[in-house]
Amino acid sequence: MNRSDFQIAPSLLSADFSRLGEEVRAIEAAGADLVHFDVMDNHYVPNLTMGPMVCEAVRRCTRLPIDVHLMVEPVDALVPLFAKAGAAIITFHPEASRHVDRTLSLIREHGCQSGLVFNPATPLDWASHVMDKVDMILLMGVNPGFGGQQFIEATLPKLREARQRINTHADRGGQPIRLEVDGGVKADNIARIARAGADTFVAGSAVFGSPDPDGGYRTVIARLREQACAPLD
Repeated sequence: MNRSDFQIAPSLLSADFSRLGEEVRAIEAAGADLVHFDVMDNHYVPNLTMGPMVCEAVRRCTRLPIDVHLMVEPVDALVPLFAKAGAAIITFHPEASRHVDRTLSLIREHGCQSGLVFNPATPLDWASHVMDKVDMILLMGVNPGFGGQQFIEATLPKLREARQRINTHADRGGQPIRLEVDGGVKADNIARIARAGADTFVAGSAVFGSPDPDGGYRTVIARLREQACAPLD
């Protein structure tokens, strides 16, 4: 996998909410590929974050695709709202949906790419019979709910398994599926995460907590992309 295959998706969970529009414009100017938008409901996860109105506001600030990660239960009622608000990709946790196949179809019917999210202890088997409806598989490198956590190393063999499943699906003529990682991604571990099979990297505190001296994020995003391609020792 080469440098052009990798995507960096800064997570707004770690941005400065008092100037969110500026933050979004800054990461676009700095070379980000996606805007990762974490939606938490204080029910499925123990935190409360942003809703469709904020997503709509973000959409007006950027041309980047908005990657909406729904950490909510139930899921289906929010899909049309986020699609209308400007989401390009909507991912959800299969445990939070009564009918995973139906939810994936609903996302696509509303013009978005669809994806499944797997917590550290959630088996990948949930994806087995719906790979034809999945555009993205997202593996959590931490337990969802809060930013700034340490990456769980057991995510690496799970990434390799997910990559194998995606490759097998592609070999059988299936559609492309991106493999995203969210949680604990830093410049010092992104190479190992990439070698395990990831091609899309959510980085929150790694980006928003480390601006370059000019107040932008170009340096840290470029370093993440460079390190993702770096050979392992």
